[in-house]
Amino acid sequence: MDNRLFSEVFESDTEFIPIISEDDDQNVSSFEVPANLPILPLRNTVLFPGVIIPISLGRDKSLKLIKELQKSKGLFGTVAQRDIKVEEPGQDDLYQIGTVAKIIKVLEMPDNSTSVIIQGKKRFRLDSITSTEPYHVANVTGLDDIAPQEKDDHYNAIISSIKDLSLRIIKASSNIPPEASFAVKNIENSGFLINFVSSNTEVNVEDKQKLLESDTLIERGMLLLEHLAKEVKMLELKSDIQNKVKLDIDQQQREYLLNQQIKTIQDELGGNPVDQEVSDLKEKAKKKKWSKEVAELFQKELDKLQRLNPAAGEYSVQINYLQTLTELPWNVYTKDNYDLKRAERILDRGHYGLDKVKERILEHLAVLKLRGELKSPIICLYGPPGVGKTSLGKSVAEALGRKYVRMSLGGLHDEAEIRGHRKTYIGAMPGRIIQSIKKAGAANPVFILDEIDKISNSYHGDPASALLEVLDPEQNSTFHDNFLDVDFDLSNVMFVATANSLAPIAQPLLDRMELIDVTGYILEEKVEIAHRHLLPNQFEKHGINKTIVSISKKVLSFIVESYTRESGVRELDKVLAKLCRKLALKIAREEIVNKTLSINEAKEYLGVPRFSKDTWLENNFAGVVTGLAWTSVGGEILFVESSLSKGKGKLTLTGNLGDVMKESAVLALEYLRANATKLGIRDEAFDEWNVHVHVPEGAIPKDGPSAGVTMITSLASSFTQRKVKSRLAMTGEITLRGKVLPVGGIKEKILAAKRAGITHIILSKENQKDIEEIKPLYLEGVEFKFVADVWEVLDMALLKEKVKTPLSI
Repeated sequence: MDNRLFSEVFESDTEFIPIISEDDDQNVSSFEVPANLPILPLRNTVLFPGVIIPISLGRDKSLKLIKELQKSKGLFGTVAQRDIKVEEPGQDDLYQIGTVAKIIKVLEMPDNSTSVIIQGKKRFRLDSITSTEPYHVANVTGLDDIAPQEKDDHYNAIISSIKDLSLRIIKASSNIPPEASFAVKNIENSGFLINFVSSNTEVNVEDKQKLLESDTLIERGMLLLEHLAKEVKMLELKSDIQNKVKLDIDQQQREYLLNQQIKTIQDELGGNPVDQEVSDLKEKAKKKKWSKEVAELFQKELDKLQRLNPAAGEYSVQINYLQTLTELPWNVYTKDNYDLKRAERILDRGHYGLDKVKERILEHLAVLKLRGELKSPIICLYGPPGVGKTSLGKSVAEALGRKYVRMSLGGLHDEAEIRGHRKTYIGAMPGRIIQSIKKAGAANPVFILDEIDKISNSYHGDPASALLEVLDPEQNSTFHDNFLDVDFDLSNVMFVATANSLAPIAQPLLDRMELIDVTGYILEEKVEIAHRHLLPNQFEKHGINKTIVSISKKVLSFIVESYTRESGVRELDKVLAKLCRKLALKIAREEIVNKTLSINEAKEYLGVPRFSKDTWLENNFAGVVTGLAWTSVGGEILFVESSLSKGKGKLTLTGNLGDVMKESAVLALEYLRANATKLGIRDEAFDEWNVHVHVPEGAIPKDGPSAGVTMITSLASSFTQRKVKSRLAMTGEITLRGKVLPVGGIKEKILAAKRAGITHIILSKENQKDIEEIKPLYLEGVEFKFVADVWEVLDMALLKEKVKTPLSI
């Protein structure tokens, strides 16, 4: 462009900063480098002779140097730093070769920082730093670039290759503006071309410094060509990869465009649900009290969600995972109510009896009140059905002021039900432990693990083993759910497990729980429970006003004895429901209903009594003895019958007996044979008479050693033809030496005996300690005899009187 056009387009005071130096090689060679120069250390860049670059000034010394030289228009040296982190570089922190520079323009930026545009003049070697204040000053020696001969074909080829590769890089790279090719094409000075391309190529400071340190232009050009060739190769490789995935990208672009259109339509209709979901998750996350680890995990997973296509299957898994994270009560705890009298009142209001459980809850509350914090206990309530184990959990939660959740474990056979599924699967979800905690909305609920003895296992894993971590106070503070994949603290949860029997529960699981025996109720307790809880509840359910009809305790006692035979009150509740339905029908028909229900009316409504009070058998027959047994539904009485018939001493056992019980019968007969003379039995009698031992209700399997004393008493009665004491029951294991050993389930057996009208019970002496632990209320009306050997049993059980028609044995 000529001067006339130049002056028309630009104002006269406009300042131009050329990016291409006009200095030729001769001017650079003749340039004299002062022996002493101020030094400006450079970070992240290298200045080449002839090249103009901008520099941002950050250090005070650098600002002082530039401000001073701006006025005098003096020269200074630039040297690259070896380590950019060093704020006060010494001579060892700087490279040895640098470039003399002059200031082109100083710029004051809007953010109050200062930048300077400088131009390189000539290379120099840093000999020594003579001063560091107010800026670095050093002794230097100028260095000339060694140029080749004028007509050097090798050098000309290098220059041509540099231009070609530079133009290819500019064309292939998206980061370099196309105008840069204009600059490269118009550089005529070969030395400056090498320096210009070296300054602008994508290599690190160390490699640029090596280019600057090359003394000959040929050497510098060859090094530069190596870097350019690498860059061209990299760009070509990128291009190949992009071409290979072009079809994929096209498909993605198509999907993206369609999704954008859907998004636009949704925005027009009132907002994008995907964006709304993300926004809601962020809002929920702000309110969470989770740990730093969980917060980082949430952010990572949220970023992943935002990268996913909403139509992808993984999107639903991801959104479900994040929703679960935000809905869990991280470090959210309800405040315990430390009022012990209130807690005791609530427990007594909801349940009659169960003193051990109530006492344990009050103890826990007392320690919390005194100490302020305590790991929640893990309690296992075991006992027969219908005694209120499960419903007790609600009362415990109310007494403590905690949330209540219940999880039924009956029939559970998949470990994933406890630990959850890994979220890599479509439809994955957390385990029921985490789901229940989420439902509770607090991290310290009362958590009922119902029917823990009914867990089974399969090829899906063993849920009982998975529960070990849940119920271990040392481990459950870092409970790991497969779906969450992050630890959750369960140490503040009060776990209350319930079971009918401890036998099916694995020993390691039992070791982790505090076992509390919840035994059955006696008649008086059942009547109280019916009067206080069951009957008012049934009246309310059936719409019967208690002013219309009332049921006395005497009638309730009759109903309990005549229509139920259980340890708990579940069957009693059903009977009372039936009674209320009959009453409701009569009231609805506007028939006359007596205000006080009589026993005869109860019979009319409920039908013929199913059970009689006294189920013990009269002692008119020899060999019939009442025993006591324990079952998973409470205590029961059982009868052992033995009879003799002429034969050769054969022993027959019937009644669906287990191996242990059969062994007890064999043991009893052998002991009796060995000690026959003490009872006045002929030795030959055992070879002349066949013995048949039967336990009625043959459809029900029976086993265990506790019928040993009953067996030997029955056999002794048969061989002696002596009567057995009336209203007597017994339980205990026997040995071959005639010792009577203790057995379990004493309380349940006593309750069964009382229900059957038994007044005398024979037990092992070692069971006396069990009797002392039972409340006197349960023992009323029963006399206990504690024995050490079989002869004491026989002395108490067998009367001198023989049956009416005795056999001649």
